[in-house]
Amino acid sequence: MSHSTAEFEQLFKERIVIIDGAMGSLIQTYNLEEKDFRGTRFTAHPRDLKGNNDLLSLTRPDVIEEIHARYFAAGADVVETNTFSSTSIAQADYELQSVVTDLNVAAVQCARRAADAAERKTPGRKCFVAGAIGPLNRTLSMSPDVNRPDFRAVTWAQVTEAYAEQVRALLQGGVDALLVETIFDTLNAKAALFAIETVFDEVARRVPVMISVTITDASGRTLSGQTIGAFYDSIRHSKPFSVGINCALGGREMRPYIQELSRLAECYVSCYPNAGLPNAFGGYDETPAEMAAVLGDFAKQGWINLVGGCCGSTPEHIAAIAQTMKSIPARQVAPPMHVMRLSGLESLVVA
Repeated sequence: MSHSTAEFEQLFKERIVIIDGAMGSLIQTYNLEEKDFRGTRFTAHPRDLKGNNDLLSLTRPDVIEEIHARYFAAGADVVETNTFSSTSIAQADYELQSVVTDLNVAAVQCARRAADAAERKTPGRKCFVAGAIGPLNRTLSMSPDVNRPDFRAVTWAQVTEAYAEQVRALLQGGVDALLVETIFDTLNAKAALFAIETVFDEVARRVPVMISVTITDASGRTLSGQTIGAFYDSIRHSKPFSVGINCALGGREMRPYIQELSRLAECYVSCYPNAGLPNAFGGYDETPAEMAAVLGDFAKQGWINLVGGCCGSTPEHIAAIAQTMKSIPARQVAPPMHVMRLSGLESLVVA
């Protein structure tokens, strides 16, 4: 069963909260084939479906539920639904726009079954499900054609409608929160936030909205060019429950940016990095102990409220992180800023 916003907020008031780790890398360990992705429903589908991990919530729900259960067993308080690409825009690559609602509802059900089972094993424990909303494979800020800088492969209306369809389904499924994550284009994120507010008004129900951005390299900027401060100023109006950084970098490389975000954020701060930087083969080498040590230092500095892992992280990483966080108090939320903060690629503060 889903939980109330008050229960979710209470957890953050008590301690550092643990979110799960990677989904895709664990799915790979199951060595699934085309028939697993097709199941019985899509046997005659004209496109190859292997690699469409979100589809497994419908065709191999046992695998997705088991992965969620492994993260809860490792100590996660929150798991993300297997819906990173569950929008009509992303599913168009597989000609599966028509199953978006089913994908999202099924994904929530997989996570909820795992959460309920974990709660039954430990009476009094509360396990939460966050609806994962990914960044899309098309961008509103940049042209895919270097010879036509004004061209966009998608419109604002198309993006907001795609996100709205996903949000309706996630709420229908019964998520405890929504997580707009791995943001590389702030305009896409703003479209997602607009869609979320629109759907909240439609259904007369709200859940906490969490936001997580990706800093793409050592420049300290998003792919669309913003600094971490400018990004925060761009989404600050939405009054998010939490804001944070995930993916692209390992924890060590995230350090200055999570420190800056912690100083600015008038809400909770999240951090779930990759298990280090990728090696020459695209794998991740940072051990659970190494990852826990880096994130433990962030916690001791008073920078984070929610912590977990992204690409390359496993239940073993989450278990080590959860153990490390038990003895460290959560970050204190920064007081409201009573200044005008405007954002372009960088912040403009009008004192």
